[in-house]
Amino acid sequence: MAVPPPGRRLWSRRPTTLLRLVNTAGRAGAARAGGLLPQRSDWLAARRSHRTDVVAGLTVAVVALPLALAFGVASGLGARAGLVTAVLAGAIAAIFGGSSLQVSGPTGAMTVVLLPILAKFGTSGVLMVGMMAGVVLILTAFAGLGRYVRYLPTPVIEGFTAGIAVVIALQQVPAALGVTGAHGAKTWAVAADAVRRFAADPHPVPVLVAAGVAATMLLGSRWRPGLPFSLIAVAAATIAAQATPSGLAVIGKLPPGLPAPSPAFLDPHAVTMLLPSALAVAALAGLESLLSATVADAMSVGERHDPDRELFGQGLANLVVPLFGGMPATAAIARTAVNVRAGAGSKLAALTHAIVLALIVLVGAPLVAHIPLAALAGVLLATTIRMVEAGSLLAVARSTRRDALVLALTFVVTVAVDLVTAVAVGLGVAVVLALRAVARSARLQRVELDPGDHSAEEQRLLAEHIVAYRLDGPLFFAAAHHFLLELSEVADVRVAILRMSRVTTVDATGAHVLGDAISRLQRRGITVLLSGISDGHQRILDTLGVAERLRRDGHVFPDTPSAIAHARTHVESQAATPG
Repeated sequence: MAVPPPGRRLWSRRPTTLLRLVNTAGRAGAARAGGLLPQRSDWLAARRSHRTDVVAGLTVAVVALPLALAFGVASGLGARAGLVTAVLAGAIAAIFGGSSLQVSGPTGAMTVVLLPILAKFGTSGVLMVGMMAGVVLILTAFAGLGRYVRYLPTPVIEGFTAGIAVVIALQQVPAALGVTGAHGAKTWAVAADAVRRFAADPHPVPVLVAAGVAATMLLGSRWRPGLPFSLIAVAAATIAAQATPSGLAVIGKLPPGLPAPSPAFLDPHAVTMLLPSALAVAALAGLESLLSATVADAMSVGERHDPDRELFGQGLANLVVPLFGGMPATAAIARTAVNVRAGAGSKLAALTHAIVLALIVLVGAPLVAHIPLAALAGVLLATTIRMVEAGSLLAVARSTRRDALVLALTFVVTVAVDLVTAVAVGLGVAVVLALRAVARSARLQRVELDPGDHSAEEQRLLAEHIVAYRLDGPLFFAAAHHFLLELSEVADVRVAILRMSRVTTVDATGAHVLGDAISRLQRRGITVLLSGISDGHQRILDTLGVAERLRRDGHVFPDTPSAIAHARTHVESQAATPG
């Protein structure tokens, strides 16, 4: 029988193995994609709650209308961009998102990030950044990274939320004062310039309008929480402005209906230049959306969002909205809270909100054109006050000095620099301080030996020549050198037992430092015994060769009594040997 040529067998197997890998990866990818798409179960609840969902959607739409206009103007893209975003992002995120109660659209936090991008790259740059951010969010969803947002420290969240509120309030100062042409490198500088211009030529009417709208919203919500005082206040200000020669600046004429989709802003050569901004927008959209979904879960019974599906829905919304001239979108905590309180039970409520806003865009554009900019500034000023939870801020600030420092630092950097830098700095400082605290929890404690049935003379001899230490806590890079310092101060004995049963974690640095400490003790003639090493830690120590020699010499034990018995035998044998 002929012998097959060398390599034939390999070639016959390799394609099979490769095909299996490809098929497995394909099935996994298809399953992953299927898990991110809308499910039939998403809409089962709508059969039971369709009436309350429609009412909740109408309620949210009434609240969302002035906010969409205000955030569109605040972003620099215009009121129409805010409305388009509220309609399209609200509908797409409702259908494809991972929360049944979430309401999406333009938000104040996003306007803070978009203004510098608009100033640097123009409208086309903002639209392209929004689309790129959508791609990033979709890739993040496929990678399953949504679950990790829960690890963002509370002081960082509270700090940047308060900082965003201050930045949004500062952005409204020119419109609230009726000042045009104010300029500055930062938002606070623009606000300061607006105040100087107002002081030189004061116009009290815009101030009264902005203050009146803000006061109506804040006081009215306490008096009758169910009424849409934002819409009432804006409508009253608009009617008053039209009835009197106030000279207030208004939104201006808006084209009726939604704009036709256009990819004219796309520029492949600008991708590299815009990537940092796109990553910042994606990070903010993902963070704010998942925080909002968490709030919705806490406010409802039995609701639990899917973080990866939520990122996918937000990504898809941001992928589509720029084609229609809309701004990058995210879930809105305030509108989501209104939706839940209004009795929403399914995605139908958020979808209804988007449909109602679409009808307003189609038939109500002429009315929207007459809204004073000062009134929208008042809406946002009231919104910033509601954003800040004074009780939460005080609770975090009083908890620990570490949390207070992270909160204050994140807040200051948000106001003085930008949001993305603030989150990065706050998270970095929080991680460093947390590592420091964990490292301080690591302990190396000397433990007494069990006297057993030895005589007093034997016990005295053993106590002089055997010492046992218990390692408590993490043996990792931040605490390892602390262990090394203490182990280097071990007295001159014959045997040192290191109890490892209470070590919580070991990394490469910790294992290396432990090996270095063992080598130093051995060079002093001290026999080192290890006891109680867990299987996981044992694998790390074996991989790095730390316990290899000890194991070969029989100096690694499953428990401390076995190690003590061996140490006593070792000392007694040395004592019996003539010097």
